[in-house]
Amino acid sequence: MPNPQLSPDRRCRKQRLAGVSLLVAAGGTALDQLSKALMVHRLPLGQIQPVLPGLLQWRRVENTGAAFSLFHGGVVWLGLISLLVSLGLVLWLLRRPPRRPLSAVAYGLVLAGALGNGLDRWFRGAVVDWIELAPIAFPVFNLADMAINMAVALLLLDALMQSRRS
Repeated sequence: MPNPQLSPDRRCRKQRLAGVSLLVAAGGTALDQLSKALMVHRLPLGQIQPVLPGLLQWRRVENTGAAFSLFHGGVVWLGLISLLVSLGLVLWLLRRPPRRPLSAVAYGLVLAGALGNGLDRWFRGAVVDWIELAPIAFPVFNLADMAINMAVALLLLDALMQSRRS
């Protein structure tokens, strides 16, 4: 139900920001799924392909858990959580659109990450990870993971900017 206290201009702006979130989510999810399909097609499981030798390489792995391989083997319930988070975020965006462009992009990135990894869990039975930082012992990750991390950084930046304005 629209807020009767909002002017038509503010209502329209908030609807546009919700649209920004949904567009970012759609684009991020599409890029994530395309990148994973390409890696599944071109890179055998476990094989390493150097990109920037000594710094960055592609290595395809399948993760049946969550971040850092936590909850290994929890594909079904992690898939359910991804689905619920995605549905909840879409409903929330439609009912309470973001107020600022930075938060609109951040929420879209969170949704892209949840959808990207959730789709893997539901349709592949595991999340496809393929980006590896060679010089450090860090888990292999994917674009959905990057989207979620970028969202956290943007939300922190947005909060910092808001606190400085007040």
